[in-house]
Amino acid sequence: MGDIAKDVAKILLEIKAVTLNPQKPYRYASGILSPIYCDNRLVMSYPDKRAKIVDYFAKVVKDRKLDFDIVAGIASSGIPHAAWLAEKLGKPMIYIRKEAKDHGKENLIEGKMEPGQRILIVEDLISTGGSSIAGVEAVRSQGGIVEHCLAIFTYEMTKAKNAFSQAKCELIPLSDFTTLISVAGDMKYISHDEAAKALEWNKDPPNWGRKMGFE
Repeated sequence: MGDIAKDVAKILLEIKAVTLNPQKPYRYASGILSPIYCDNRLVMSYPDKRAKIVDYFAKVVKDRKLDFDIVAGIASSGIPHAAWLAEKLGKPMIYIRKEAKDHGKENLIEGKMEPGQRILIVEDLISTGGSSIAGVEAVRSQGGIVEHCLAIFTYEMTKAKNAFSQAKCELIPLSDFTTLISVAGDMKYISHDEAAKALEWNKDPPNWGRKMGFE
């Protein structure tokens, strides 16, 4: 996965899906200050880049011999990547809402899924892992079997690692925070000192802003 992780990190940096600013960090909705902001939805707008990422997903499926019946996208950002992967592999697809509809059949899962079928979850980004695990549990509540979640990128937060471990679902990201910072340094996007500050964030995201003197 090493070469794939580096190439995906490079793609995200080149299209500015990931931006880094250790000197003027971004504030997330949760209130956490971060030197990195990731918007993988931009991948949709670059046909050659998104095709490469889907090819990498397919390679992971083949190399890991992942066994599943249906590809599932987490709404909303995971849906397009799940659709492209399902099309490439010739597999059925479903998607999982963040909450059930308040009208009609009040579906939480859209598409056809039968109890006992094996479901491969696809996400674009993993931060705390909350929405992904909610999707895993939604599928399981309807009798689906979930053992793996593919993602383009993970922030490598401890909270997410613990969440996936407790849910007994293996997270398989194409790239991660550590690799991205390394590639960003090689590409001269950030200096050595800025890279060190960014890596410190990953160790303790909630308290990083205070430790770095930003608040």
